[in-house]
Amino acid sequence: MLDQPIESPAPENLLEVSDLHFAYNKHEVLKGINLVVPRGKIVAILGSSGCGKTTLLRHFGGQLRPSKGSVKFMGRVVHELGNDELFEMRLKMGMMFQVSGLFTDLSVFDNLAFPMREHTDLPEEMIRDLVLMKLHAVGLRNARDLMPAELSGGMERRVALARAIATDPALIIYDEPFAGLDPISLNTIANLIRKLNDALGVTSVVVTYDLSESLKIADYVYFIHDGVVVAEGETSEMLDSQDPFVSQFVHAKPDGPVAFQYPSVISYVEELGIRA
Repeated sequence: MLDQPIESPAPENLLEVSDLHFAYNKHEVLKGINLVVPRGKIVAILGSSGCGKTTLLRHFGGQLRPSKGSVKFMGRVVHELGNDELFEMRLKMGMMFQVSGLFTDLSVFDNLAFPMREHTDLPEEMIRDLVLMKLHAVGLRNARDLMPAELSGGMERRVALARAIATDPALIIYDEPFAGLDPISLNTIANLIRKLNDALGVTSVVVTYDLSESLKIADYVYFIHDGVVVAEGETSEMLDSQDPFVSQFVHAKPDGPVAFQYPSVISYVEELGIRA
């Protein structure tokens, strides 16, 4: 009897970021990021504007190559993949963009059908059923014939969320999913992220500066500042954290590690030439 090959078990962490560095010309944005995203969990990446969150996301999908370190997705180093392998990897990721990114000239139905038609050989009848199933999951099955211009802000985000799960990805990435939403829509989107993650058995990364909503749904939180992870932990630990950065972020304090003024080599008084 021939020995059967033993399959390697799937890595516990779907995504692993190790000592990630990246710079735009001489401006160093990422200075040694380390984080992991376990399978089946929701991980929130929090930080103020300009801290490097979007740059980090671009490394997840292989749009940027690190100057040092690596990102591993499903056990494979992203920046080492060839074009065909990178394309195949991206099919396993779903993305909900900050500005929704819907095709303005396509109906809600066709926005969701587009990735299925583009990347699968499914018959149109099955695509129809799948689209309606995804729309039903976000409460918009009866909005399938509307155009994006006819949607409210909250509805548009829900359609974008439905499109992110259209091809049943292993990883769903949410880039500022709560920005600009009214309280009702914001709470609806947050609950959908949690429910869909658990129901579909996927893994989610939520990148945001909205602390209150992310702590309601996330299993683990990373705080990024000045290109590094400055704090991390279970969500239950964050509200009472004594870490100066976390405390400033949680309680929205104006003074703390995150400075309001952009750094300068001379003071405001010196620049104006004011004498004491």
